[in-house]
Amino acid sequence: MADISSKDFDRALAVGRPPNIQTLFPNSRALLVSGKYIDMAMLAKGNSICMAANGRNQMVIRGALRAAQRANAVLIIEIAKSEGGANAYCAVNYWNMARIVDSLCNEMGIRIPVAIHADHYGIKNDKDIQTARTEIPSMFDAGITSIAIDASHMPDDRNLLASIALNPYVPDWAGLETEVGEIKGKLGLSTKEEALFLIQGLNAHDIFPNWIALNNGTTHGIEASDQGIQVELTAEIHAALVPYNISGAQHGTSGNSSDRLRRIAQETRTTKANVATALQMISWGVEVNDYGNAILDSEGRFKKVEGEGVAEEVWAQMQDYAQSQGWKKGDFKKLNLPFESKLLSQPAEVRNRMATRVETFVYKMLVDVFNASDTAPLAIDAILKAGSHDPGPKAERIETPEAWTEAKIIEKAKAITSNKGPAGDFED
Repeated sequence: MADISSKDFDRALAVGRPPNIQTLFPNSRALLVSGKYIDMAMLAKGNSICMAANGRNQMVIRGALRAAQRANAVLIIEIAKSEGGANAYCAVNYWNMARIVDSLCNEMGIRIPVAIHADHYGIKNDKDIQTARTEIPSMFDAGITSIAIDASHMPDDRNLLASIALNPYVPDWAGLETEVGEIKGKLGLSTKEEALFLIQGLNAHDIFPNWIALNNGTTHGIEASDQGIQVELTAEIHAALVPYNISGAQHGTSGNSSDRLRRIAQETRTTKANVATALQMISWGVEVNDYGNAILDSEGRFKKVEGEGVAEEVWAQMQDYAQSQGWKKGDFKKLNLPFESKLLSQPAEVRNRMATRVETFVYKMLVDVFNASDTAPLAIDAILKAGSHDPGPKAERIETPEAWTEAKIIEKAKAITSNKGPAGDFED
């Protein structure tokens, strides 16, 4: 394992934290960095993916940080708009996540670079764009260091135009993710044509994302089928995007086998993979298989492992509450908000076993599946080489701006052949 020297860590701490982090936490020893450096570290190692752990509760965040420290790996802690936006179902949100992560890093002496990512910042209509003009700056004021502008719910031209319109509200130094195609499983799969349209249009406007997320056959939440991620489709689209130097972001990993995720690391340009539902279930003590998918009993209910995760009486209360609300297994995520205080009020030994269960799972994923071990020194090397919190743009403009005006974007989009799949709520 390549150790990080105290001298290098102190130097990275002095120059690598973005301005918002320095302002919020002037005396902190937590190395919260731009998502750009996370992407760079994975590319430097090669065939390596950073886990983006959705921090649906504080024990998940604690366990993920401990695992990354053990693996000497960089880490992204994130929350999506549905989970942690203005109408959230989690207590951890866009505006308190950085404070929670900073506090835990200082408490536990975490010395690996961590990005704070606002995932799936969804834009579905013009009203959302207007709201975003104030909401995005407020999120960066609260410590976000990376963001996914996700207008994939809209047609291709409006997706691109929304991303262009909102880019001025994202700091130049921040990590940036874009998305084409909602995550709908085998329905509405993304195409090479759609992805090129989005990335070429952004490139013409001097917007150079770190990541692109696709609908490549997976789903959010609990994966009930064996469809999963389509590795070949992902590789084909990533290959087409090579001139634009963009990495892939893999969404919906819960339920996909470890072998399939290893293939994503080895055969595609993916450097970021979101893990959400699996970590929630593991922290609660739900029985899972080797890649984090919940195991159900003969009646289709979650199986709780006695003596692991939440206290047995709390689990009973969670089940009763879900039943009183008429929630099925896919709705159990909504328990996060009403039960966060209850989870935090459990005895220390219970809170610790929740975090430890997450730590064990995340460590195995980082080391054995995502090939992410020893990427922390690579990120610190990149910070020291740049001597700044911002390594600069990932790519350069190769498209002609005059060919990508609003009128020409709308016209080009008419020629795209794609199947967006059925309408509906596919957020998690």
